[in-house]
Amino acid sequence: MKVVFAGPSLHGDIVDRRLAAAPEIVCRGPAAQGDLAAAVLDGATAIGLIDGRYEDVAAPWHKEILFALSEGVAVYGGGSLGALRAAECAPFGMIGVGEIFGRYVSGALIDDSAVAQLHAPAELGYLPLTEALVNVEATVDRLAARGLIDAALAGALRTAARGLFFKRLTYEAAVERAGAPTETLDLIAEHRVDLKRTDARALVAAIQAREDVRGAKPDWELARPTAWRKQLELLAATRRAQVW
Repeated sequence: MKVVFAGPSLHGDIVDRRLAAAPEIVCRGPAAQGDLAAAVLDGATAIGLIDGRYEDVAAPWHKEILFALSEGVAVYGGGSLGALRAAECAPFGMIGVGEIFGRYVSGALIDDSAVAQLHAPAELGYLPLTEALVNVEATVDRLAARGLIDAALAGALRTAARGLFFKRLTYEAAVERAGAPTETLDLIAEHRVDLKRTDARALVAAIQAREDVRGAKPDWELARPTAWRKQLELLAATRRAQVW
């Protein structure tokens, strides 16, 4: 079983908890703490972490990623929170995918808010309600590179976007804050870059291409302190009986 945790980054690609382009992959929505460990206990051979939850519940923790890797489960990260976790856990074998991952690894990106965005619940397909900063900056860079806006306006848009709290970051808000002409929104609509979606789709393709079996266990051993053992036992005992 291959499992991907995704939501707004793949809005429109998720149909009945499956991915339209890869129906053999189960999609469990954005991951919260314990979800990756639960997937391991459910028999996952490969896990893709794209989107995660982090405000209303605890975010996916590094320990469960290491647990998955210690059991021979291939763990991929990219597109959003998964890119950040992949940059942090790459030394242990987590596989990062995409440009956003590369920027976290290089240090070009540091703040996790660069990939954060508000979105609707599962019932509405995780519809994005705000835009991620990485997408805004990539779009501004494209407009500038194509000569559609000048350097001054590009700089003003970047500054405006970086100054907006992620829950308020939309193209409309950035254009207004930058004092840009309203027709800038038309250019954005025509040339918009969705870097998160591009990376997320690349991650799905990578998982789709691999064999549906667990690999060899790593040559390092996972430390299992009492707190972790109890957490894992509790997770195994209280997992909801749910058909994914």
